[in-house]
Amino acid sequence: MKIYWRLLGFARPLGRYAIPYFFFTLFYALFNTFNFVMIIPLLRTLFGEAGAAEIITTKPEFHLSIDYLTDLLNYWLYCLYGADYQTLNVLVFLAGFVTLSAFLSNLFRYLGQRTIENLRINTLQNMRNLVYDNVLGLNLSFFSSARKGDVMSRITSDIQTVRFCIVNTLQVAFREPFLIIGYIVAMISISWELSLFSIIYLPLVALLIGRIVKKLRHPALKAQQNFGELTAVLDESLSGVKVIKAYGAEGFFKGKFRSVNGLYSKISRSMMYRQQLASPMSEFLGISAAAGLLIFGGMLVLGGESGLDGSGFIAYLAIFTQITRPMRSFTDAFANINQGIAAGSRVLELLDAESTIATPPEGAVRLDEFKNKIEFRGVKFSYDEEREVLGGINFTVEKGQTVALVGPSGGGKSTIADLIPRFYDATAGEVLIDGVNIKQYDVESLRSAMGIVTQETVLFNDTIENNIRLGNSEAPIEAVVAASKVANAHEFIMATPEGYNTNIGDRGTKLSGGQRQRLSIARAILKNPEILILDEATSALDTESEVLVQEALEKLLKGRTSVVIAHRLSTIRNADKILVVDHGQIVEQGTHEQLIAYGGLYSKLVELQQLD
Repeated sequence: MKIYWRLLGFARPLGRYAIPYFFFTLFYALFNTFNFVMIIPLLRTLFGEAGAAEIITTKPEFHLSIDYLTDLLNYWLYCLYGADYQTLNVLVFLAGFVTLSAFLSNLFRYLGQRTIENLRINTLQNMRNLVYDNVLGLNLSFFSSARKGDVMSRITSDIQTVRFCIVNTLQVAFREPFLIIGYIVAMISISWELSLFSIIYLPLVALLIGRIVKKLRHPALKAQQNFGELTAVLDESLSGVKVIKAYGAEGFFKGKFRSVNGLYSKISRSMMYRQQLASPMSEFLGISAAAGLLIFGGMLVLGGESGLDGSGFIAYLAIFTQITRPMRSFTDAFANINQGIAAGSRVLELLDAESTIATPPEGAVRLDEFKNKIEFRGVKFSYDEEREVLGGINFTVEKGQTVALVGPSGGGKSTIADLIPRFYDATAGEVLIDGVNIKQYDVESLRSAMGIVTQETVLFNDTIENNIRLGNSEAPIEAVVAASKVANAHEFIMATPEGYNTNIGDRGTKLSGGQRQRLSIARAILKNPEILILDEATSALDTESEVLVQEALEKLLKGRTSVVIAHRLSTIRNADKILVVDHGQIVEQGTHEQLIAYGGLYSKLVELQQLD
């Protein structure tokens, strides 16, 4: 129930929708019930039964019964046609009355559904916004362990399923109960004897269907979890389709997808079997009860002692067959609410996930200007408790310096770079900027002072202009062009079909690796950061592209404080300081000439690259 009430909280302000829905469904139930009650005077008029066309010259006093309704109609007929009206006049009047009642019933039904749809759409929109905002605010360690496809499934499919909780709650609370109450009142007013039989029978139906509904929640949760796995496999397959084809792994991935899809279908099938059983079971039980009513009611009509006539009995049967419909909807709504709760529990897990990297709630410092230095003091880091990635790192980057990180793969270079913008937090020691621990800074202001160019260029399915503007959305087009020229990108941009308005496709697939990297550099130049982090920005490029990118990087580095991770050591010969990182430790540091003269690991790495 806790999950249910939390999900319902997303519909706030609920009164904005619940109050009008209450009145719309109330009037819908009244006019809908009235349509069936009108069967009695229609049949009496057609078959000339007593009381159908009595002349009533004075307005009858109100009392809750079918006789009152008949007298009121006869009074209206007298007011409309006088004392000498004919049977045809009565039929025309009743037909018009029923038509008007049906119109009003369906009008209020439409208005109620419109209100419910507004509630559903607004609630799901708010929920998607909140979950997406929270997911984007989580630290990178969350995405290292979570499957992207599963996260996407929760934000899309699961939230869509949650609508059952919101929409069906109001239907369970208002619409179906109003219809059931209206039908029961009409049935009692026609015959309390038949109604007694019905009131004993109806809870039996609810009990049987309730047992089916109760078993739905667990398979619903498993179905949502399995759908998340299905989406994850699909995302991985589409993202890596080039590698899959290159290695002839289509058969493996087809088998994997079919296996997951088969399990999802099996769970869904089992769940739907149970869910769909509720409606036909209630309908069968309803018809069975109607058969019993037919016998019992026939005895009452033929006996003539109960006051129940043929037209009243037919109207009663018509209403009784209708009461099973809102009861079916009532039970179906509970089944769907269980589905919504199962999906909602997965959505709330995302919403409740908290980032361990956040701006301090009190006393946060804004990094409006970088003044002195970046300092690592005894920094240790591990992604898990078992393996330590960094073991006591100490170094300083003075303002305006270019410091290069080199060393064998897996030594911890990228981890050091990731600690500066607080993608991760050190597990021991501290990272300081201008003498302040970066944990004390406002995270947004900290990262806004930095520009990052990585080996794996991340571009978005948008225009070239919008990709460059990512870090500075307010920049004029002239500034975008100027940044592109500095990054050696303007020439190839103008050669594209629509220049800066050209869409570059998913992840920039319409461009070459060198072109993507130059756009990434243009993006960093436009942001104009005080601190620059380059993570092997040229290692994946061909020679011609590397020359162009390296030239652009040199322009970018001028006058900036830079931390450069270098795979090709020739690109960092002029760095102010080179740190050689191996197995989480800084094993050597100095200038290029000093490290070559020292003859250690750096010297060996240079020799190996020269041999290559």
